Amino acid sequence: MAETQYTEDNIRSLDWKEHIRMRPGMYIGKLGDGSSADDGIYILLKEVIDNCIDEFVMGAGKTIEISIREDKVTVRDYGRGIPLGKVVDVVSKMNTGGKYDTRAFKKSVGLNGVGTKAVNALSSYFRVESNRDGQSHAAEFTQGNLEQEEHLDETSRKRGTKVSFTPDETIFKKFKYRNEYVEKMLRNYVYLNPGLTIVFNGEKFHSENGLKDLLEDYNSPDDLLYPIIHLKGNDIEVALTHSKTQYSEEYHSFVNGQHTTQGGTHQAAFREALVKTLREFYNKNYDASDIRKSVISAISIKVMEPVFESQTKTKLGSTDMGGDLPTVRTYINDFLKRELDNYLHKNPETAEKIQRKIVQAEKERKELSGIRKLARERAKKASLHNKKLRDCRVHLGDMKNDRRLESTLFITEGDSASGSITKSRDVNTQAVFSLRGKPLNSYGMSKKIVYENEEFNLLQAALNIEESMEDLRYNNIVIATDADVDGMHIRLLLITFFLQFFPELIKEGHLYILQTPLFRVRDKKQTIYCYSEEEKRDAIGALKGKPEITRFKGLGEISPDEFKHFIGDDIRLEPVMLDKAMSIEELLKFYMGKNTPDRQEFIIENLKVEVDLVEENQV
Repeated sequence: MAETQYTEDNIRSLDWKEHIRMRPGMYIGKLGDGSSADDGIYILLKEVIDNCIDEFVMGAGKTIEISIREDKVTVRDYGRGIPLGKVVDVVSKMNTGGKYDTRAFKKSVGLNGVGTKAVNALSSYFRVESNRDGQSHAAEFTQGNLEQEEHLDETSRKRGTKVSFTPDETIFKKFKYRNEYVEKMLRNYVYLNPGLTIVFNGEKFHSENGLKDLLEDYNSPDDLLYPIIHLKGNDIEVALTHSKTQYSEEYHSFVNGQHTTQGGTHQAAFREALVKTLREFYNKNYDASDIRKSVISAISIKVMEPVFESQTKTKLGSTDMGGDLPTVRTYINDFLKRELDNYLHKNPETAEKIQRKIVQAEKERKELSGIRKLARERAKKASLHNKKLRDCRVHLGDMKNDRRLESTLFITEGDSASGSITKSRDVNTQAVFSLRGKPLNSYGMSKKIVYENEEFNLLQAALNIEESMEDLRYNNIVIATDADVDGMHIRLLLITFFLQFFPELIKEGHLYILQTPLFRVRDKKQTIYCYSEEEKRDAIGALKGKPEITRFKGLGEISPDEFKHFIGDDIRLEPVMLDKAMSIEELLKFYMGKNTPDRQEFIIENLKVEVDLVEENQV
């Protein structure tokens, strides 16, 4: 075997934009097309907004204006504006920014000297404009390359910074911003910054009550056991309640305005402090799982120079608050012990409801103890024999956890469908869970059914969500069923299972429906896959002659070679989202309860609307 040559020619230096474009995952996590809330296009938006938030925190500018039109994003703040002589530098020179000067930004949100550079390098169009002291300086870039600069010695524009960009479609393939994800991000910003107004495409977002508003907006009042407990300190804010129907724990955690979706030291400290405080208040050594069962909470802390476990800051690694403050663990424990204890003494009705909930949880746990033990043994045995789950390397110890955000579990039904996906998948990040027949309708059933039903028990074990979402093994859970009546029914039954027992999995944007093509249109030279009748008509028109048209009736009919197109870079996912106008209990009762006449009337009415729309379009 010839020896590989290794000379000076093999060594090269990348400039800042080349490195970002070659290794975008190091800077913004996964890429994606916008179907997931943590896809790269939302990280780009977040990085620009973070700088505006820092201005608000420093007392400069109470309004941020955002627009997204045809994939072009514009963000305008009314802060102090970038120093005019540094406008180009702060968006194109690595390790350049105001966040290094802790006198100006003590508890900053934005990435130190990296954020806007990543946005610039990963955009086909990028423009930054700073207005201050009656003057203006703007610069335009393409893929990080400076194209032109504009200087105005006099301007009547209000002070502040305006950034416009279009994500580069050569990196973010067929991307699309979903308003639902953008709006959720903006709501979090205003919850964490009471008094701030964000205007997105003309709609205003504002909060006066911080994290209390967050929990109220995320949950129907009918689902809550008692009024939300809202506690605030200098560098900490907590909102807390329990659900009447939800089984597992739900946490929304933030550090310096960053949504830490994977938790971290502050979330772990909060869970520990909650248990300790309630044990001492009731003077009973309740089991930690009983205290935390059904808890719905939010915590936000501010830390000096926080350390995160990834570039996208989804998990806090810091153990210290910074400055003269104690550790994160001690700080949160002391705060909760003092403030929550005082609150419960002043509100005995709430204290009594919490204790009744803990006692009820204890009773249920003891009743289920034997069943849970047997269920875990069954799940372990099934996993060992690989009957249901074909895992991916991220979770088999063959890879580092830096690709955990890309991990996906496909839930499918039938040997042929699961076989096609298994042969086509990316074994590094994609796993397959195979159902046997239709799942049980779990509406109105207790948690006991999850352990007694083999399918639910093994699915719960595969996801690792028995107690909380903190250790969720897959970032994306994708229901992959046939696009027919049976497939739709299986989807509905699975969504019912998650809503009944693990609604936070849907609330946090982890559940999706896999979109697969309905038709294949091809001639001798070209093959086009179509996801609708409209796409089929367009494909027939695009191909010359009389093309061959195939209607896919089930996933099993799609060969593994073809399936690679549908679960790879061009994957189409439809997120499952909750309508906040209806409580989970009302939702399940209407769609999965015994009110068949009401559902029939609903279907008929909606069919009328659909028919009217079709006729109107045809006219």
